[in-house]
Amino acid sequence: MRPAAFLTGITGMVVVAGLLLAGEARLGGGTAGEETMSAEETATAPADAAPKAGERATISDDRAEMIARSVEPMAPPSQTPSDAVAPQPADVPQQAETPAGQTASPAAKKPMELARPMVDNAGILSFGERRLQLAGIVPTPVDRICGPAGRQWPCGMMAKTALRLLLRNRSVSCDLETVEWKETVTTACRLGTEDLGLWLAENGWAEPAAGSPLTAAAEKARQAGKGLYGDDPRRN
Repeated sequence: MRPAAFLTGITGMVVVAGLLLAGEARLGGGTAGEETMSAEETATAPADAAPKAGERATISDDRAEMIARSVEPMAPPSQTPSDAVAPQPADVPQQAETPAGQTASPAAKKPMELARPMVDNAGILSFGERRLQLAGIVPTPVDRICGPAGRQWPCGMMAKTALRLLLRNRSVSCDLETVEWKETVTTACRLGTEDLGLWLAENGWAEPAAGSPLTAAAEKARQAGKGLYGDDPRRN
């Protein structure tokens, strides 16, 4: 083969290769431009824009996917455990609960037997260091004096003695939450079936407390001149 012919062939192959590369680059640039234009048109075109007369209503799969992504709502950022606000101990109401999960209620009073009460006055009993006031009445002080001038008598001491003679060191039943109390409690007590507060009111040895259901009984005792409302029983 002649050298001139060989060089000519090589040169032709180089030219053809260059043309192929240039054509591929042009085709690639045109596609990118078309995609860019499609994206811009999608972003700026009205949502309800209708195709012009004579245009095809269909779009390519790539463009449909691009439109779908452009209108897809952005997902809210996930909340990490550190972002969550945990309730503080002060925000949670504290309630005592029973083992079953129910709110514990105050202990109910129930009859409890108390042995050999001491009588402090007509209305207050003592059991060692514990003191108990009978409900519904105002305790009569031991130093109370009753009667008109010249006929006065120690009605407070007589009222205490009357209650002491009624009890005679016998046990009583009182409505309590516990037999171990520290401060003076006010409650109803009975000797057998006899309510001690009612007995004092009926016999006039103690006045009724405000709003007490024993008011009617005390009023009957006053009208009958019993106890504090009468004369010195020692003169009868």
